[in-house]
Amino acid sequence: MTSWHDFFIGLFIGLGVAAIVWIIYIFKVRSTRKKGESEVKKYKEMLTSRMEIESEGVEKLKKSNEELKSQNENLRISLQTMSQKPGRKEIERLQVYQKAVDRLTINSPGFGPAWQAALKESEEEFSKTYSGVLPFIRRVIPGKTNAQLMEAEDVTSSEE
Repeated sequence: MTSWHDFFIGLFIGLGVAAIVWIIYIFKVRSTRKKGESEVKKYKEMLTSRMEIESEGVEKLKKSNEELKSQNENLRISLQTMSQKPGRKEIERLQVYQKAVDRLTINSPGFGPAWQAALKESEEEFSKTYSGVLPFIRRVIPGKTNAQLMEAEDVTSSEE
């Protein structure tokens, strides 16, 4: 009987060790699963917050884009109305007359036909300022008239 008795003692010791190893394994699996679940939860929260931040940024960009489009349209309309103000045409005409007078005083002693030719040349030149780069330059940088150039020459010649 001792052999059966020793056999059962060995069996119970082996089952006890197996039970202890199995319990340790279950605790490790549970802790690993909890860590994995907590990491997945953390990553989900991070992804959610990032998506919220990016959606807010996209909304701000869209709103800013719409505001800029409306400002652009308002500025375009304002530019059109400013260019069509009543005083604008008179100022342009005065500039044409000034150029014609400057050319007349430099080029010819007679006034009649020379005045008409100079006026026509000035009008043609001024009409060219509405196409190409010239209009931008004329509007940004006011040009000197021939009268101003002649005055500058007179000042330099009188200083000598």
